[in-house]
Amino acid sequence: MTFVTKLTFQSGNRYELEEQLSDLQAMLERKGAECKGPHASPPEHHTVPQYRNLGPGDEFSSWDYTVYSRKLEIHGNDHIAREVGHMEFPESLHVEIEVEQKKPLGHRNK
Repeated sequence: MTFVTKLTFQSGNRYELEEQLSDLQAMLERKGAECKGPHASPPEHHTVPQYRNLGPGDEFSSWDYTVYSRKLEIHGNDHIAREVGHMEFPESLHVEIEVEQKKPLGHRNK
């Protein structure tokens, strides 16, 4: 059975996100891992109201920010995916890891 490791990266700093992903991709290519991506999602723009007090009424101007997302998949190469899962990333980068088990066609569940 093959495993697919799906990585989702999010950050408010697009340049740091791109730099980390290019370093990661270079490492994966150097180690011979089969990967797909990174695939970019459209940036998400958020607006958060800010209040001077806990009660409604007196407000500061809203806080606007953008979140950039990229997705990357590592096929097979479980040891490399495990190594990526234990890597240290900057605090400004949010990383989600999902592992999916792919069964060959015709495989029966018992």
